[in-house]
Amino acid sequence: MLKDDLVLVTGATGYIGGRLVSRLVEDGRRVRVVVRSPQKLRDVPWAAQVEVIEGDLQDADTMDRACEGVYTLYYLVHSMGSGRGFEEREAGIVETVAGAAARAGVKRIVYLGGLHPEGVRLSTHMRSRVAVGEALLASGVPTVAFQAGVVIGSGSASFEMIRHLADVLPVMPAPKWVLNRIEPIAVRDVISYLLGALNLPEGLNRTFDIGSGDVLTYADMMKRYAEAAGLPRRTVLALPVLTPRLAGHWVNLVTPIPRAMAMPLIESLQHDAVTAESDIHDYLPQPEGGLTDYRAAVDLALNKMSAGEVETSWAGASLREAVADPLPSDPQWAGHTVYKDERIFRSSAPAPEVWKVIEGIGGENGWYSWPVAWAARGWLDKLAGGVGLRRGRRHSSDLMAGEALDFWRVEELVRGEKLRLRAEMKLPGRAWLELSVVPDGGASEYRQRAVFFPRGLAGRLYWLSVLPFHGVVFYSMARNITRTAERAVAKG
Repeated sequence: MLKDDLVLVTGATGYIGGRLVSRLVEDGRRVRVVVRSPQKLRDVPWAAQVEVIEGDLQDADTMDRACEGVYTLYYLVHSMGSGRGFEEREAGIVETVAGAAARAGVKRIVYLGGLHPEGVRLSTHMRSRVAVGEALLASGVPTVAFQAGVVIGSGSASFEMIRHLADVLPVMPAPKWVLNRIEPIAVRDVISYLLGALNLPEGLNRTFDIGSGDVLTYADMMKRYAEAAGLPRRTVLALPVLTPRLAGHWVNLVTPIPRAMAMPLIESLQHDAVTAESDIHDYLPQPEGGLTDYRAAVDLALNKMSAGEVETSWAGASLREAVADPLPSDPQWAGHTVYKDERIFRSSAPAPEVWKVIEGIGGENGWYSWPVAWAARGWLDKLAGGVGLRRGRRHSSDLMAGEALDFWRVEELVRGEKLRLRAEMKLPGRAWLELSVVPDGGASEYRQRAVFFPRGLAGRLYWLSVLPFHGVVFYSMARNITRTAERAVAKG
């Protein structure tokens, strides 16, 4: 494949897709991406260096336009779900994408699926991943379908689940699948293979297993993580009574991974996930420096996290059931029930100092009011199967449009002026929190607005029940944000 041949990446806002696009751009490739919400790409470093097509992968017209002139198509879209209609929805997407690729004369499709044994009953999620790969291989477009196990890297959902379980629980009761054999793979090696697919012979149409060669049990992985993180030795007790559903609820409560994502992750661990062949090395060399073993992958992930260099994160992907509608403009509120809490504080600090506090909100920095109340709201959301308050931040001081921030998502970011967050916690309605600052001479004016669109009677009752708390929480939040900026100015 020549450097000027066009590459199309689906799933560019996801964990793997975002990293792959970055490497493709660094390599001087012409790249096109398809995304439902282009604003999620506005702040990524490579946004101006790729062609962005807005649309849905289920729309044939969008995909016909996206595939025009494309040489290689990366299929990196797969929802973390397993509920009703999941398999049918995934089958519909792959049919649309593969059909468009065939009509456009795409030369190769590259897919990333999962390692799985043959002849066993797979989980809904894993079964769907296998079916997607089979559909692509049968599409008439030559397809390279990589099959990987647990991906280890800073920000990966699998790594975060291991990390939080080991961090929190010195003794962990676990399902018997923690004794299954797992072959993890470092995210850097996954990206290396995906990039290498550009140079594979034309017409190749098959699966390739990829892994680290380091076969462990899941219990071993948690113990070795603890060792790498400097934690005391962890004890894992394999119990036959913990079903995948119970384990999913447990992971939801103990880790930042929401139940909707924890369930398919856990279900995919019900069987051994070990490479059966290493044929890819007949075509491509091993990743630079050789395959990364599990301990080295963990060390790399921890170093990236401590340096604040997490490039992409599982939290960056929106859950399918999360409401993604933007905040309607004020004139559109006419005739609709809407509740607001608005605060304005004048600060002696200049606007840039107030903005630093605004952009640094959440995560380890907290929400500047009643930490216990915010923590309680996060736990209530976790109990309801939501994302909770522990997704944290990708970076301690910088935000990007589209990324997760605790149980919010950054919907709009006008750096130095305005931050608007859309709620992703479980709510009987839709909610936003908007923080902004405007200069006022050498001082500034801080503005804060919470907006809630209730859904039915439950939504109205919810707002009334939390109204007394809002009066305290939102007032102290606005006051403390401005005070924090003023103290920073005073300290010089």
